[in-house]
Amino acid sequence: MDKGTGDTMANVLRGAVVEEEVELTLVELCQACGSEREQVVRWVGEGVLEVSGDAPDEWRFRGPALRRARLAASFMRELEVNVPGVALALDLLDEIEALRSQLQRLRG
Repeated sequence: MDKGTGDTMANVLRGAVVEEEVELTLVELCQACGSEREQVVRWVGEGVLEVSGDAPDEWRFRGPALRRARLAASFMRELEVNVPGVALALDLLDEIEALRSQLQRLRG
């Protein structure tokens, strides 16, 4: 692996660790993914995003929710996918990732 690839991989890995530690409010998540509050509330209701807290003003989103929210926003804007379609697409992407991880473990 050349130096450029190694540096890139280190940055990706470092970013993944930081992302897990991030906790965002509803307002911060909306700003970070460029979506309206009502849209994010619909995503939570449809199960697209996991949240802690009882009411929207108390919600806290962990780092992975930011990635999912950005993907959801992109699917809706660029592909004109509706909220249930976004939920399905993200669930399928999660399943693909889980299968890839399992295959990688089996390969060893």
